[in-house]
Amino acid sequence: MVDHSFSTAEENGGVYASGGAVNSSNVLDIYPLNHYYFGSKEALRFKEETLADRVLRMKLNYDTHGLRTCVQAVLLVELFKHPHVLLLQVRNSIFKLPGGRVRPGESEIECLRRKLSSKLSMSEDDSWEVGECLGMWWRPDFETLIYPFMPPDTKRPKECTKLFLVRLHESCKFIVPKNLKLLAVPLCQVHENFKTYGPIIAGVPQLLSKFSYNMMDYV
Repeated sequence: MVDHSFSTAEENGGVYASGGAVNSSNVLDIYPLNHYYFGSKEALRFKEETLADRVLRMKLNYDTHGLRTCVQAVLLVELFKHPHVLLLQVRNSIFKLPGGRVRPGESEIECLRRKLSSKLSMSEDDSWEVGECLGMWWRPDFETLIYPFMPPDTKRPKECTKLFLVRLHESCKFIVPKNLKLLAVPLCQVHENFKTYGPIIAGVPQLLSKFSYNMMDYV
């Protein structure tokens, strides 16, 4: 169900806010979904592994490289006058934010641009407008849950996942591997929906709560 509780753009100069003064640095310009083109490309190869295989791989990587750092992108579009977040769906079941693991010697911004190009573009593209880090999640051990804080008894965390805001241009082409689906999901649907989307995605609306939304199609 779509949330229509915002004030109208005409009432607020095009900016959707819950009330009070609007800081221009905290206003996100969001463009309609129909401004974007969606196509497909060759499928990505995924590792077929059990949970035990994944844990073993993470342990070997940790012994070699130390803390594993992952970066993920929060990209927003407008649909039905409501902000939607772009999610990748794997095997018609698992939802993920676009992103991946940072390679040794690679910066977080470089990694995120590389991953966005790999999963959402036809070729390498350095024009992705990667903004601020919205939040960090920690995995204290290989087999445990992740937390939006460092557990107090954790001495050597095994993984850190950072979420970055990526501001989309007015229009662009999204070229997605054939074995992935790119979905626009309303923020009101993912909010605290841990069972469907997991803790990171379900927490995105709270991370974005400091922003107001400028729905560009209605200005």
